[in-house]
Amino acid sequence: MENASSMKELILLGLSENQVMQKICFVMFLFFYMIIVAGNLFIVITVMRSQHLKSPMYFFLSYLSFVDICYSSVTAPKMIADFLIENKTISFVGCIAQLLGVHFFGCTEIFILTVMAYDRYTAICRPLHYTTLMTRHACGRMVVGSWVGGFMHSMVQNLLTSCLPFCGPNKINQYFCDVHPLLQLACTDTYAVGIIVVANSGMIALSCFFILVVSYIVILVSLKSETYKGRHKALSTCGSHVTVMILFFGPYTFSYIHPSSNLSEDKSVAVFYTVITPMLNPLIYTLRKEEVKSAIRKLWSKEVGCEKGE
Repeated sequence: MENASSMKELILLGLSENQVMQKICFVMFLFFYMIIVAGNLFIVITVMRSQHLKSPMYFFLSYLSFVDICYSSVTAPKMIADFLIENKTISFVGCIAQLLGVHFFGCTEIFILTVMAYDRYTAICRPLHYTTLMTRHACGRMVVGSWVGGFMHSMVQNLLTSCLPFCGPNKINQYFCDVHPLLQLACTDTYAVGIIVVANSGMIALSCFFILVVSYIVILVSLKSETYKGRHKALSTCGSHVTVMILFFGPYTFSYIHPSSNLSEDKSVAVFYTVITPMLNPLIYTLRKEEVKSAIRKLWSKEVGCEKGE
């Protein structure tokens, strides 16, 4: 951090410099962020309070929703506020803190999505061992492992970046502090650091994506002997997870698998995994799962009934 003492403040260029477009984006992204917080918090509360959603799948879903709230809250509030002000600055310490949060929650989400794929594989391919493999204790350890893995990844990214010398310029062509834009501001050759950063983020994303793809290939192969009804029931439980996986991993892998050369393109892609996917997750999981919709109706109709009774 001492190397960076000459740069106390950075300027975020944001998504657009057009004043009219910024006002439109303010309304739009404020609406998106409200949906993210309300929708994901709704799922967390529903899973916690419903007696019908106690399976490991919904246990992981509640943590995924919680991570989505945290992940978007690292970048969205600052981005939304910057749409209304001309001087879009952030302190260097605040920038490094935001970098830590982005990679901590982003990597944790990757690991939780991977754990959810393992849950679906176990439920469909090893149904007789499911209850012994996916105990509450085992699920808890998987979630803790996801948080620890995300923290270790974010610390590596932060240490590599914050130890670089920064002496100007101080303009970041992005709406939040990320590794690639910061590397371009460093007053030294960052080729080696860039390779390590790409390897760190890229290998995690690719290896987890590979595990996800393999798990679903195994699931599809194992369902060949099932009846049409059995296949449809099994695959319907995987549809939501596959949809979220594609929406998140596609843009995320694109952004971190290569040394960035077009930051304007990267910040447009970043909107998908920092805002759009966390916003769509509650809709995808509630609209596709009748069990969730039924639990929501029972739980919240009971809450309304209690309020009327009072």
